[in-house]
Amino acid sequence: MMTDSKTTPSAGQTVGPFFNYALLRDGDNDLTSDGKAVGEIIIVEGQVIDGAGGPLRDVLLEIWQANAQGRYNHPADAPANSGDRELDENFRGFGRTLTDGDGCYRFVTIKPGAVPGEGNQWQAPHIAVSIFAAGLTRRLVTRLYFPGEDANDADPALSGVPEEDRMRLVGDVAEGSDNTVRFNIVLQGDGETPFFED
Repeated sequence: MMTDSKTTPSAGQTVGPFFNYALLRDGDNDLTSDGKAVGEIIIVEGQVIDGAGGPLRDVLLEIWQANAQGRYNHPADAPANSGDRELDENFRGFGRTLTDGDGCYRFVTIKPGAVPGEGNQWQAPHIAVSIFAAGLTRRLVTRLYFPGEDANDADPALSGVPEEDRMRLVGDVAEGSDNTVRFNIVLQGDGETPFFED
């Protein structure tokens, strides 16, 4: 009996919504070891919004960032490459959380330091954000920059975004709080957040 040697690819699948069952642990949204990390402790919070302007629940957000000295907790940022920027044993540099029923999320972290980029160019303090949601076939990647940073003007990634869209990557200081940065993420439509190639 002959068999057909051709294979049929599997149908595409969207991302999620299974995150709360498999990927989250208590405290994953606190990168500071309960406030023991070195640096300015901040809250990063916001809302994930769909193309129709409505909130999205059960969206998985992951953040990755340098510590207060601008060093990543990653082997590629090894001592030979990091100069005098030291690791902080109480700072993970990675966190994840789910949006709630109102599409809101919250991280406790520290304000990162500037990090070196390609060609001896420094990158402004920023947090990399990955978004996984039902209906997406792959993750979306964006960045959160901080308001009032002089280094934002020369940041190579931010400078590559059309000028009229750059402010969508800069968080806002929350009203009544000097340590809370609000960063809403709009997945499509009016006010869409700029996303980077994965």
